[in-house]
Order: sequence, then structure tokens, then C-alpha cells
Amino acid sequence: MTEQQPYEVVREHPGFELRRYPEHVVAETRVTATFEGAGNTSFRRLVGYIGGRNTQSRKVAMTAPVVQEAEGETAGRFVVGFVMPADFDLAGAPDPTDPDVRLRAVPAHTAAALRFSGRWTRDRYDEHARRLLVALDTAGLEVVGRPRFARFDPPWTPWFLRRNEVVVPVADPHD
Repeated sequence: MTEQQPYEVVREHPGFELRRYPEHVVAETRVTATFEGAGNTSFRRLVGYIGGRNTQSRKVAMTAPVVQEAEGETAGRFVVGFVMPADFDLAGAPDPTDPDVRLRAVPAHTAAALRFSGRWTRDRYDEHARRLLVALDTAGLEVVGRPRFARFDPPWTPWFLRRNEVVVPVADPHD
């Protein structure tokens, strides 16, 4: 079974979970593509890194989710990343040999997540992102980052069984 990114559920809200994510590492790449095509465009680069195209020729286990978010305000630009295994350490990680792949440490943070199933389309994502942002406003939570799309299943998973999420960083309500 594929390792999934750990998190702690801080609180259940109507329509979403408030979660605390620990510090983690992502291997990511920037692509110009449609929303639907960004995952396919980036996949070869990212799977190359975990498959051994790195300075140590080291294989890294595939994990879930694959995350995608818009890059700035430019239409058609996305950052797509593989979340690395929980024990993956940036200091000891092999550097990518592909100049279009980079490793980045993501600090621990609080985020709201709305889970949904179905196809990986822009319309489905936008619908659920809007729903989550309205729920966050209703709950009085402050959004502090861009929404990201998280896909947990391989493309051969039947669309009705796919686990998808919209995840939005929020200010920690306990700060």
C-alpha cells in the first residue's frame, strides 16, 4: 500500500476537516499546461526523480498525494509535486539531476481539507474549492495560502473510487 502523507485532524467542521500537517518534503516541477494536463506533463519528470534520476541513483518510494496548485496569477502555469515519504530528510536527500525538478521543505502548517471523489477536472476542482472557501469564511478561519489539489489514486482507479481533496492553508486558530 502506498504511504500517505500524515496529518492530525484538529477539528471536524461542517463540510471540511481542519488538519495539522507536519514538516515534510516535496519534489516538484513547474509546468505550462491545462489544469487537467498538468499532472500528465509533470509526471515523467517527478517519477524520474523517485525512480533514481538523482545524484545518488537512489529510488524513493511513491507516496500520496500528488499535489497541484496554480503558480501566481498566470493562467496555465502550475506547480505539481510528489509528497516524499515521512522519513525523507531534505539534508540527506539526493539532488535531482533534472534541472526542472526541485526539492522543497514545507514547514508544519494548519490547513482545511475538503474530500471528494470523481474525475480530475478543472470544473470539479473549482466547484469544491469554492465550497471550501465559503465554509472557511462561515467558520471564521483566515486563509493564508493558495488552494491546492491533492490526488491520492493512480489514473487507472475508476473515477467513482478516486480520493481527491482541496486543501487550503489557514491561520492556526490556536495562535
